[in-house]
Amino acid sequence: MKSLNIMGVLVDKRTQSAPRVQEILTKYGDSIMTRVGTHDPGEKQHGLITLNILDRSDKILALAEELGALEGVQVKTINMK
Repeated sequence: MKSLNIMGVLVDKRTQSAPRVQEILTKYGDSIMTRVGTHDPGEKQHGLITLNILDRSDKILALAEELGALEGVQVKTINMK
């Protein structure tokens, strides 16, 4: 059964981490309904990506684990439904 989740991805050292983060997000692109990204205007190396995801719980967990395994990347997920 598919569930709806909101995932926040905080990226430190944005310029170094961005290529690998992008690869992972592309891999799970079919699950991502909405993606919004911004950087901290006071700190050029920090970025925040907000995702709305619809998929099976195991796939959402796999995405969170892959992103969270990257150095300087923190992930928080909220199950909405």
